[in-house]
Amino acid sequence: MKHAGFRLDFIASLMLCAIILAVALYMEFAMGMDPCMLCMSQRFVYVGIAFVSLLGAMHNPIFGGHRRYAAVISVLALVGIGLATRQLYLQSLPADLVPACGPSFSYMVDAFPFTEVIVAMIKGSGSCAEVQWSFLGLSIPGWSLVLFSLFALNGARLAVTRSKILLV
Repeated sequence: MKHAGFRLDFIASLMLCAIILAVALYMEFAMGMDPCMLCMSQRFVYVGIAFVSLLGAMHNPIFGGHRRYAAVISVLALVGIGLATRQLYLQSLPADLVPACGPSFSYMVDAFPFTEVIVAMIKGSGSCAEVQWSFLGLSIPGWSLVLFSLFALNGARLAVTRSKILLV
């Protein structure tokens, strides 16, 4: 019996994160859409998922090690689900209840202490309530919620999967 690792599963997650981040950068630089604080937070979560997927692909664990990588991916995806849900909540608020807009991400990184930047990235601001783009009726955080849910489900699937056996 020959055991196979989970390299292709982790490479697929890595590639999906790379595509998502490439689309986000295209929207920012080619389409001129300035990302809000919650959008930047979600990007960092995608980078985290990509990094863990890269480590899982390079390590290619065979006997149970894939479960640890999958659990970390699931936890990161749950954090992303929380951030996307917060942004969807802000987008659903009536105009008079939307919080005031804050400074941009780049300005905050330069001018504010690290802890204040983190809190602002989690809470969001009025700029997070703007719907700048939508596709098939879902805004950017709506699509992000769908993708984070897929990552969480895939991580849960990998976490409960035993090692693969190839019959050669």
